[in-house]
Amino acid sequence: MTDDNLNERLLDAALNHVAFDGWSETTFRAAVAEIGADPVVARGLYPRGAVDLAVAFHKRGDEAMEAALDADAMQEMRYRDRVAHAVRTRIEAVKDREAVRRGTTLFALPMYAPDGARLIWGTADRIWTVLGDTARDINWYTKRATLSGVYSSTVLYWLGDDSLDHQATWEFLDRRIEDVMRIEKTKAKVRENPVLKRVFAGPERVLGKVRAPGVPKDLKLPGGWTAPR
Repeated sequence: MTDDNLNERLLDAALNHVAFDGWSETTFRAAVAEIGADPVVARGLYPRGAVDLAVAFHKRGDEAMEAALDADAMQEMRYRDRVAHAVRTRIEAVKDREAVRRGTTLFALPMYAPDGARLIWGTADRIWTVLGDTARDINWYTKRATLSGVYSSTVLYWLGDDSLDHQATWEFLDRRIEDVMRIEKTKAKVRENPVLKRVFAGPERVLGKVRAPGVPKDLKLPGGWTAPR
C-alpha cells in the first residue's frame, strides 16, 4: 500500500469518528485500528495525529474546489460573481458539515490557531490563483487577507444555517462580497481625488514596493514582510 493510499484511508476512517470524538487522539487511534494500519507508520504520516488529519481534511476540500472550478466558464461572470462562486464551491466541496464544525473548534484553540490561519490563507490563495490573479505588489496580500475574512465568516454562518439549501448563507456571502466591492470603490475614489492622492502618495510608494512570491529573493520588503507559507 502506498503512503498516498494510506493517507486517504486514514482520513476516510477518521471521518467516521469525528462526529463523536472530534479531531482527537481517540479518533486517530480508532482510524488506525479500523483499517489495520501500522501505528508507527500512521504516526509517521500524521505526527500530530488527528490535528494533522484535520489539516489534510481541509486541504482535501481545497483540492476538490479547484477540481470543480472551471476558470474558462467563469469568464462570462461579473468579477464579484466569480469570487462568490468560488467561495460557495469551496464550502459545498465538503459534505461533512460536522467535521468542519469540529475542525473550526480545534483551530480556535490558541495552540492550533496558526494552523487554522495558514489553512484559510491557503484557501484564499488557491481561489485567487484559479481566478487568474496576477497581482505582484501589496494587492497580493490585501486580496488574500480580505478573502480570508470573507471565507471564514461565511463558513461560520454556514455552520449555523438551517435554511433550505443554505440559501441564507449564500445571501450572507453576497453581502460580504458587496462590502468588499464597496471598499474597492472607495479606494478607487481616493486615488482619483487629487488632494487625497497627494496625502496617500508616500504610503502607496512604500507599499508598492512589496512583492509577492516569485520576485527576486534579495528584495527587501518594508516591515520585514514575507509571503505566508
